[in-house]
Amino acid sequence: MITDILKNETSVWHRLKHSKKPIVLYGMGDGADKVLSAFKKYTITASAVIASDDFVRGQSFHGFTVKKLSEVEQEFSDFTIALCFATQLPDVMDRIYQISKTHEIVVPSVPVFGNILFDDEFILANAASLDCAYNLLADEKSKEVFKNILKFYYTGKIELLPPITTDKDEAFNNILRLGCNESYVDLGAYNGDTIDEFLNYAGTNYKRIIALEPNSKNFEKLKSHCSEMPNVTLWQLGSYNKNTELIFNNKAGRNSAISEKGVKTQVATVDTILCGMAASYIKADVEGADFETIEGMKNTLKNFKPKLNFAAYHRFEDIFMLILLISKINPKYKFYLRHHPYIPAWDTNLYCI
Repeated sequence: MITDILKNETSVWHRLKHSKKPIVLYGMGDGADKVLSAFKKYTITASAVIASDDFVRGQSFHGFTVKKLSEVEQEFSDFTIALCFATQLPDVMDRIYQISKTHEIVVPSVPVFGNILFDDEFILANAASLDCAYNLLADEKSKEVFKNILKFYYTGKIELLPPITTDKDEAFNNILRLGCNESYVDLGAYNGDTIDEFLNYAGTNYKRIIALEPNSKNFEKLKSHCSEMPNVTLWQLGSYNKNTELIFNNKAGRNSAISEKGVKTQVATVDTILCGMAASYIKADVEGADFETIEGMKNTLKNFKPKLNFAAYHRFEDIFMLILLISKINPKYKFYLRHHPYIPAWDTNLYCI
């Protein structure tokens, strides 16, 4: 079984709970909130909170005065750092890896959406599904990514990420291989940056672009960005498994998502939007609505088998459930996993052809 790779590993939660050293949280945002909530569940005690030097201004976070690393180094002779934020900025990632050379750093993985943690209970409940998904992966690199991501989720060992990290060029050039006359559907188009990504790899001789973005502020930026582009249709919608109205948080940036509080937002299925038209490539970064989005494009997947590019890191289930759901709809798909530069294991994407 694929879970055998974890048998001789220690979970990050067990490691922190039984650590003899003070535990210092690095970060003070939503990620740190979630980590502290997990600490409460596993009865783990934090001793301090640090932030990057430029962000330290005497703030308070959960009763801790936020300090610089140098201040904590003076306070404790030795300690473990629990990284609690995400970054893809090269200089910040370099800084984290540099710190890891002199201090023990672990990454307690918490989901972007939901509150299910990757622990022994999760592994036991999903062992069979993990095996099925692993066996559907199409190349050795994907299997290496799958195994290291599972180990990373479980152990929090930051050194597991660099060996499996590849640039997007590798995925687009070797897997997706976009060409002329593509019909592109962009789900979660944000401000148009992934349309630019598509044009970079596919060129400007595309057939059509259809882009969905639920957030009103992002949608205005998207309209402005695409105003001079031909054959582009924009919808202020979220993608889902039915056509209805849901509540989305009002966060700008890439964080617009279904929420208990926020603004009423229209959602629709991809099958409805396309209305029988073909799609040759679909990118989806839909902030936790991934399973529903797949259910809403069943006809498209069956009839046209478009190339797919799905974010596979919003929930721990994504790395295997996306594969199983898509395979059930169209067994002809081949599945590839790639992890692109990011700490923690964000920007882990599922590519299907």
